[in-house]
Amino acid sequence: MSMTFEAGSRVTLLFDFWDVHGPAGMVLSVFVVLLLTVFYELLKVWKVQLGKPFEQPTQPAFPRPFPPPLHSSDCQRSSAVFASSLSESSLAPTEQAVPPPSPMNRWRLHGIQTAMHILQVSLGYILMLCVMSYNTWIFLGVILGSVLGYFIWFPLLSQI
Repeated sequence: MSMTFEAGSRVTLLFDFWDVHGPAGMVLSVFVVLLLTVFYELLKVWKVQLGKPFEQPTQPAFPRPFPPPLHSSDCQRSSAVFASSLSESSLAPTEQAVPPPSPMNRWRLHGIQTAMHILQVSLGYILMLCVMSYNTWIFLGVILGSVLGYFIWFPLLSQI
């Protein structure tokens, strides 16, 4: 086995039954590796998203901008208006409190996160072994899949 990158269309990936002999097989293999890499990136986002619902927010739900500076005439008018309006405590920004999960839900969540971690690590090693076939096309499939997966899935993190 050669330990340098080559761009041929003959390669054995992971197992003896995944033996590629021609350009059509190489294109299919690169596509499969690309999809596995996109799924790997999706798993990374899912793991982060799964841990988010039970974290307490650090910022108020409705942040209030700083009020503009008041002049003395504004203070007299606003105090009269304020007295007839809602109480001061109802005007304070409130935080959205997420109820703490029950112990059974925490264990279930931890079990799901553990299974996802095992799947992510296993898939990462499989992709590493694919790259270690030293085939240029498979390597480019992994790189392109990682770029594509990051481009598709990581904007979802800002929506969590």
